[in-house]
Amino acid sequence: MCLIMLDMLMERGISLEKAISIVQLEKKTLSLELIHLDNAYGRILANPLNSKVNDPRFDNSAMDGWAVRKEDCSEGNETILQIVGISQAGNSESIRVGPGEACKIMTGAPIPIGADAIVMIEDSRPDNENVIILGPARRTYIRKKGENISQDEQVLSKGHYMDAASISLAATMGHETIEVFCKPVVGIISTGNELAMPGSEIKESQIYESNSFGIAALVEGIGGKPIRYETVTDSVEELRNSLDRATENCDLIITSGGVSMGDFDIVRKLMELEGEVAFWRIKMRPGGPPLFGKWKKTPIFGLPGNPVSSHLVFSMLVFPWFTASFGTHKNSKLTLGKKVRVKMLNDVKGAPGKLCLRRIKITNDTEGLIATTHTHQGSGNIHSMVAHNGFTLLPPDTDANIGDIIDAFWSN
Repeated sequence: MCLIMLDMLMERGISLEKAISIVQLEKKTLSLELIHLDNAYGRILANPLNSKVNDPRFDNSAMDGWAVRKEDCSEGNETILQIVGISQAGNSESIRVGPGEACKIMTGAPIPIGADAIVMIEDSRPDNENVIILGPARRTYIRKKGENISQDEQVLSKGHYMDAASISLAATMGHETIEVFCKPVVGIISTGNELAMPGSEIKESQIYESNSFGIAALVEGIGGKPIRYETVTDSVEELRNSLDRATENCDLIITSGGVSMGDFDIVRKLMELEGEVAFWRIKMRPGGPPLFGKWKKTPIFGLPGNPVSSHLVFSMLVFPWFTASFGTHKNSKLTLGKKVRVKMLNDVKGAPGKLCLRRIKITNDTEGLIATTHTHQGSGNIHSMVAHNGFTLLPPDTDANIGDIIDAFWSN
């Protein structure tokens, strides 16, 4: 009776959009921690960040040159001005520029009182205590106080991914420390009798295990903390023990392999018998047979064993779990790529009834983005993920012919 009820509750063969909505409902409530900017790369802001200062803090010069009054300089004619001082970055000395005067100024230095324009150093010639102005005086060469950021302005939002530029911006705003989400701990378990670890002796019937390494890199790249567990053979008892260990330490579990319809697909079998399965199989190729559910209250993704499938399912289905948990938005910079429109230079076959993700190489041509294929498209060919930098987003029952403009995903 319990198995019948479970089978009725589990959804099968759903759309990717519906799968994502189910996954995001199981987002993790993450703890927060205060960290120094030295350790901020790749972290996710837990609270908005407001600027403590104006940027620029004061009117300053955008280049080396002369601070002048624009009305004193005549376009197209030489102008002789008296030098009254020098303004350099970090100097608090107050300098005043009056009629017929100029102050030498360095990039980033404060604009002297009375000056309203800058002449580039290249457009001048010194003449004892004077300077001969040969070129234009530009007001646009002055960086105005607060033109980039105003004091107390919210600049970075909750859920923002801290890349190098964002870290520099946080420092510019006066922040030494920031509050971020603790990294979700993700347990990664590969399954299969055929798997051997790289570097070990390998039998004729074996292949080197690769998925856990790739998945761990994906997890780390989007702000998680991966833990790779030992490979599990096709043993239900061994898998159960491994899942139990993972639930003690992890916020999320990702398995690889064992989710299809074969006799030794133990992840699916164990989850149906003892876990909670929200859905199994989605309308996507490659990557059709993943499952999602809970193992003892811990969310779990069962990814396909084929390496291309596991990477693509992570990008399309697992990634949204992270964005929901972090509360990120489209401008947060936390991304694995972006949706674009590309012109196909090869024919690409779609999939009956399924969203089709064919690997493509996207380049920027004079006519826009173009896409080509360079390897065969087998889901076991991880080289296709290296030889290409994106994949098609072909709707169900849709082929792409040479010259067609289609939706695609351009990877980072």
